[in-house]
Amino acid sequence: MSEFVGLCRSVVEMLSFDHFRAVDAVACATLCVVEGIAVGLGVGLAVLRQIARPFVADPASGVCIRDRLRGLTAEDDAVLRLLGGHLGSLASRDLARRVADGLEHSAETWAARKRDLTPQASSRWAGSVTKATHDQWGLSRRAQWQHLQGLEVGIATIRHRLALPLGEKGTRRQPGGYRSRREWHAKSRRLAHLEREYERVRAEREAGRVSVVRGGRKLLNNRHNLQATGQSVEQWRARWQAARWFLAADGESGKRYGNETIRVTPGGGISIRLPAPLAHLANTPHGRYVLASTVSFPHRGEEWRDRIEANRAVAYRIHLDVERGRWYLDASWQRKDLPVVPLETLRAGEVIGVDMNADHLAAWQLDTHGNPTGRPRRFDYDLSGTAEHRDAQLRHAITRLLHWANDTGVKALAIEDLDFTDSRTREKHGRKRRFRQLVNGMPTAKLRTRLLAMTAEAGISVIAVDPAYTSTWGAEHWQKPLTTPKRPASRHQAASVAIARRALGHRIRRRTAPPRAHQSDVHGHRTAQARPGDRGREENRPRVPGPRTRSVGAERGRNAVDQNTQDRSGRSAEQRSWQQDPLPLSP
Repeated sequence: MSEFVGLCRSVVEMLSFDHFRAVDAVACATLCVVEGIAVGLGVGLAVLRQIARPFVADPASGVCIRDRLRGLTAEDDAVLRLLGGHLGSLASRDLARRVADGLEHSAETWAARKRDLTPQASSRWAGSVTKATHDQWGLSRRAQWQHLQGLEVGIATIRHRLALPLGEKGTRRQPGGYRSRREWHAKSRRLAHLEREYERVRAEREAGRVSVVRGGRKLLNNRHNLQATGQSVEQWRARWQAARWFLAADGESGKRYGNETIRVTPGGGISIRLPAPLAHLANTPHGRYVLASTVSFPHRGEEWRDRIEANRAVAYRIHLDVERGRWYLDASWQRKDLPVVPLETLRAGEVIGVDMNADHLAAWQLDTHGNPTGRPRRFDYDLSGTAEHRDAQLRHAITRLLHWANDTGVKALAIEDLDFTDSRTREKHGRKRRFRQLVNGMPTAKLRTRLLAMTAEAGISVIAVDPAYTSTWGAEHWQKPLTTPKRPASRHQAASVAIARRALGHRIRRRTAPPRAHQSDVHGHRTAQARPGDRGREENRPRVPGPRTRSVGAERGRNAVDQNTQDRSGRSAEQRSWQQDPLPLSP
């Protein structure tokens, strides 16, 4: 029996579940004997998934700043449009060749594409074009894999629900059967459609084919419904052409000011090396065109200036905002010397747990022992409106969170590693359209990217934890204890405590209280008990209600402090044989 108990204990420790850790090994062994291991522990494996260990997220190493090109002349505008159109056509042809290569891509094919582009541009322009093509193909490849995973989840969910009887209720983990025969028939047809789509996408992935649209598929589809977008054909054509231009050059360390193709001096002067077909448009020697505009980069300008003066690589991108009619210049570079603080070092200090929701961030500060300190904080944001408005709202919320962390001296934030890959399909939640929209509207990827970028600048580390059961167990173990008459704790605030405790390496559940008899004296509280750390003597005895004798009423006792009137060892109240009687007052 002892060997079987030890086996069950090892199985329980292997599961790494918060609830299973508190189960006694003997009780678990009894459960295995009575119900069987497959039933007793197998149910737990089906309901509770294994929780991944926390890890310190890598800080964002990329930096991008932007400034407007003011004071451009008509000639500058014409040259930029011609340059963007010429390089854009080369980028489109190179992307078509890369898609045609598929999985046959290699270093030799990459070098061949670059050699073919060099006579029509330059060696550096060709390198920038082929690198951008490679990145775009890889992005489409990853999106194809995510689409394949979504189809797999949808197919599995429909098959599960079709196998259940009509009207059967689901559980918290699995959906139930369909409500009517009509819905069952419609979903069976949708299952056939998803299976055909899955086979098509899988065949394309195995063959290495991807679908890429330079300029964006959304903008392309807007051409078929211009009335809904409120645009004319000319307006759409201008946006489409600007989106397909290519005006980006990679940086080179060791070269003058970090970039030979688009060179920006410390004073803000901009010069562009024109391709061979457009070399006749140059206004300076060596085929370079100098723009009339200058840039200063108000944000992080000193860091950018120090970098280019040291001839370190800086990449530039010129683009046009068609709606505003403004040209912009983006400067970007990578920092490779960012330190990564170990997880053990971060756990030695305090941590702020952050729970992301559809309209706010719930945060609570915890000490190194896992106890909540201070008051919880809430950082609201509004995700309605345009993409720029949503991005600004996220930045504002994260900025307030980082300011609070700096004020409290906390150097680590704990956040869930969310992706909602299995929850974005409409087949899982059935008719819960509002819930699906709520999940799909949460900007998990954008929040993660923004948070890593902004915490790297603030010198704060991010601990990513597994999101499994943080809201459920946080509400179960922490919502009620943290609720006060004047400050009720919400479910999201309790989840932030659970997130921070998991990041610190503690169990989410609170410590089990001792038995009632062990919390104080078995037969009641003591009448006079010193507090921990008190070294003083015993003070006046507390008042005992009720008459003590018939002649003396209830009171604290006049002689409670006078030790001589009490039965104390060594006091004068004791009459011992060795004690001397007092001298008489008269002879």
